[in-house]
Amino acid sequence: MSDATVSGAVHLIEETKTYGQKGFRKRLVVLEQEKGSFTNYIPVEFIKDSCDTVDDLNVGDEVEIRYRLSGRRWQKDASSEPRYFLSAEALSFKLLSNDGTNMTERVSEPNNAFAEAGDDEAPF
Repeated sequence: MSDATVSGAVHLIEETKTYGQKGFRKRLVVLEQEKGSFTNYIPVEFIKDSCDTVDDLNVGDEVEIRYRLSGRRWQKDASSEPRYFLSAEALSFKLLSNDGTNMTERVSEPNNAFAEAGDDEAPF
């Protein structure tokens, strides 16, 4: 199975956020896609060391991001109802020129970041 990709213009780049005692880090980048009569906004998370690669991006850059879907079950305690979360974790990105050709690729190492965050430290 091939990796999934999404492309669009960088709409928002958040600062890196740190969670829990272990220092779990994530950084959100939101892509914007014009879809005719509406605009589609797609949040993609950069995890751990890949947070630093986002420094190469600027709002307005055209990019293609290779990602994997990551899901997590979270339950506060045994009597509470479980909640499920889905995120798109960036694996790499390519800056694109105006004509859609590749300019630069930055690769992030796949990781098991959610397993490293403790159950009570869910970074949502």
